[in-house]
Amino acid sequence: MNKKNVAVLCGGTTAERNISLESGEVVYRSLDRSLYVPFKVEINADNWVVAENGAAVDKNIFGFTSSGSTVTFDMAFVAIHGSPGEDGKLQGYLEMMGIPFTCCDTIAAAISFNKSYCKQVVQEHVATAKGMLIHKKDMEGAADRLSGLQLPLFVKPNNNGSSYGISRVNKSSDLMQALEEGLQYDDEILVEEAIIGTEVTCGLYRYKGEVVVLPICEIVAGEHEFFNYTAKYIQGESDEIIPARIHEETANAVKAVSAAIYDLLGCSGVVRIDYILKDGVPYFLEVNTVPGLSAASIVPKMAIASGLTLTDFFTRLLSESL
Repeated sequence: MNKKNVAVLCGGTTAERNISLESGEVVYRSLDRSLYVPFKVEINADNWVVAENGAAVDKNIFGFTSSGSTVTFDMAFVAIHGSPGEDGKLQGYLEMMGIPFTCCDTIAAAISFNKSYCKQVVQEHVATAKGMLIHKKDMEGAADRLSGLQLPLFVKPNNNGSSYGISRVNKSSDLMQALEEGLQYDDEILVEEAIIGTEVTCGLYRYKGEVVVLPICEIVAGEHEFFNYTAKYIQGESDEIIPARIHEETANAVKAVSAAIYDLLGCSGVVRIDYILKDGVPYFLEVNTVPGLSAASIVPKMAIASGLTLTDFFTRLLSESL
């Protein structure tokens, strides 16, 4: 059997770049060399570079030339968090080139990446927090328009991940500062009433045509008010408990609504859907269509808890993309 050349796409141009590079390294090291020839490709603002040899990727052929030989990629494993890997831009290119890839298609990625749009699509199927979208150009009078929301609030960039720019607002006097901080990462800010409860996250992927639900993870943010960047990625700053310490009935409800959302959005590959549980009811937070795959990330821990090695897990994702 001929081995497939796999481009492990990582990096990107957003604040999530470093996490993406770590995810890409884990994927690159874990791919089955008996099936694939992996190449780690770093996506930069001005070029795409093959990490192993520094060769520039020719996007006209989705390949590169080195030592007089041209190599083209057969498949792409997308490990870019944020733009352009999670908002549909990269997917559009890969679809145009006819390249199989491991994540959601252009439309599903674009809808899911926009927290406000995604919330509107899923809210008929799952409970959501009361909130409002604020645009940078409409900042004047924003505090007055938000006065109908009950404190505490969460203020988050509408198109971003890894908890960059997210603030919890406990006093109305802190609201404008939180909005300004969020605007450093995006021109749109989603402001929502905080749901007080247990945070859980559910990973799913499709394999042999069926949606497979990974063990649910309970997130304990430790001394942090919420699962922020430090709690996510700094060792010892939070606890991720797999399986989550929740009643079986609640777990089944989370799994069922997650599978419904996966299909509703038309997801592909592995996604992670975050919730707050309040009185046994899951409140939807967001969908991560290219979840972290670094050593500190939750999805690899879920996969291992399900009995898979990362090599087997990534093979499943690649095989399903064909």
